[in-house]
Amino acid sequence: MFLLFKGASWCGREDSNFHGFNPTATSTLRVYHSATTALPWCATAFSALRSVCEVQIPALCELGQKLGQSALFSPAAPVYHAPMVEWKISPGLTGYEEALATMEARVGAIASGDLPELVWLLEHPPLYTAGTSSRREDLIDPDRFPVHEARRGGQYTYHGPGQRVVYVLLDVGARGRDVRAFVRQLEDWVIAVLGEFNVRGELRDGRVGVWVTRDDKPLTASGEPPDEKIAAIGVRLRKWISFHGISINVEPDLEHFSGIVPCGITQHGVTSLVDLGLPVTMEDVDVALRRCFDGIFSG
Repeated sequence: MFLLFKGASWCGREDSNFHGFNPTATSTLRVYHSATTALPWCATAFSALRSVCEVQIPALCELGQKLGQSALFSPAAPVYHAPMVEWKISPGLTGYEEALATMEARVGAIASGDLPELVWLLEHPPLYTAGTSSRREDLIDPDRFPVHEARRGGQYTYHGPGQRVVYVLLDVGARGRDVRAFVRQLEDWVIAVLGEFNVRGELRDGRVGVWVTRDDKPLTASGEPPDEKIAAIGVRLRKWISFHGISINVEPDLEHFSGIVPCGITQHGVTSLVDLGLPVTMEDVDVALRRCFDGIFSG
């Protein structure tokens, strides 16, 4: 919040949260000197001031009224300011139980306000995870890799080297308390990331995740090009804080998916960015994830 005073100075009060802002003694007052030597103390100056202010505090309205400029001021509608989000990339392979414990602890710290939201990028060693809707018959080869109870939504999923796992720990309560909208944001995020590599990711009714149409493969028995899954989505909320998240197949061993029925869907396969013929690295995907995030989650 800035106030313009005669004598060519900007005086600004800074506060960590402008949403519902009330001036307090703990706020920081700063003065910025203007390049001009004087500005007329008139309605024109106030109009210019209003155009650059995102939030008008009651003190500013009161000041305008005292100066006969009350018509120029009106209470501003609440504005959502996206909080700071920490980004973390873990090198190597992170054990699944270690990741679960880290997420559990971080959820509590976010809920209590002790730590900021977190987007955590990592890879797991080869393993299968079982969601809350998983069916035992969909675990085709139970002895192939370790099987972990994920305590998230969804069914069986494979994680392994070459797959970018993105654990998304965000305060959904502060971001609107709309779980469906949040899941759609995750889907839109994946689609936007794929678009960075000219891959068209799509959603399918009745099928979780993000899919691509393989026009380069033979038609199916129904006469349609095959659909293959390139990204999985599964989240859980506690105290309105999300955890788990998404996984994007960059260059995993696709044969490892054969030990399960991925997400309970038998008639469709899986693919990856490299399987689509794209020389994409994990670092390329990380850059795209970061670049596309704000456009999806900061609105």
